[in-house]
Amino acid sequence: MGWFGVRFPGLKAGSSGYISMNSRVFKNVHLLAQLTKRDILARYRGSIFGALWSLLSPVLMLVVYTFVFGVVFKARWSGTVEDQGQFALIIFSGLLCFNVLSESICRAPTAISGNPNYVKKVVFPVEVVPLSLVLSSVWNAVVATGVLILGQLVIVGSVPLTALYFPLVLLPLVLMSMGLSWFLASLGVFIRDINHLVPLLTSALLFVSPIFYPVDAVPESVRRYFWLNPISPVVENARRVLLFGTEPHTGLLLFSAALGASVCVAGYVWFMTTRKGFADVL
Repeated sequence: MGWFGVRFPGLKAGSSGYISMNSRVFKNVHLLAQLTKRDILARYRGSIFGALWSLLSPVLMLVVYTFVFGVVFKARWSGTVEDQGQFALIIFSGLLCFNVLSESICRAPTAISGNPNYVKKVVFPVEVVPLSLVLSSVWNAVVATGVLILGQLVIVGSVPLTALYFPLVLLPLVLMSMGLSWFLASLGVFIRDINHLVPLLTSALLFVSPIFYPVDAVPESVRRYFWLNPISPVVENARRVLLFGTEPHTGLLLFSAALGASVCVAGYVWFMTTRKGFADVL
């Protein structure tokens, strides 16, 4: 007998779990695409501008960041970036990455508990529901990246070729978002308080991540712990390739990839095991 009254047979971990995850996801790729599209459109249903808000929102936020940090606070990035517009781009790039994770995991606890009809359908692959939320956040990141590149062209005048590395840099964070979304979607069925706890944790994570400040600004005595934050390596590499024109740091990239893949597989195994108890609770 396992947690929540669910039996835990021998789990298929490692490569077996990875293969199982990929086969089920690719098998239901059409359904996943439909759920993702529906989720994106549902956000803007009934509004005047509709899906255009997915473009307007990051544009407006970039303008706000430029004004607040560049004009009001006259902030600088460790003395290396003097231009107000460039500083806004640095902040915007960090939040772009952070939002991929935060949007996914904040909505994940209600992904299954808010859709009990899916659970009652015996043949419905409920594992694609949390995944559709992740892909929806990735779509928002894609649009925001387009805004960032446009802002880079306007403010700086060019975009470095290293920006082509950005999908590779962001992939580990997407994998981690998938794993955590599966885990939290399952946990949200059995413990409803998770729905209130996760937004608080993500708010705390925002301020202990190098979004509004560089890692170099952190006291050296605690700086090493900032690199254990899964957001930090991704944000650092994103800024390197998108804004500073340098290749991603190999060590940080490998660490992110290993962590993201591990969390993804572990979250999937957890979800597929605990799903046996969903119907009893819902």
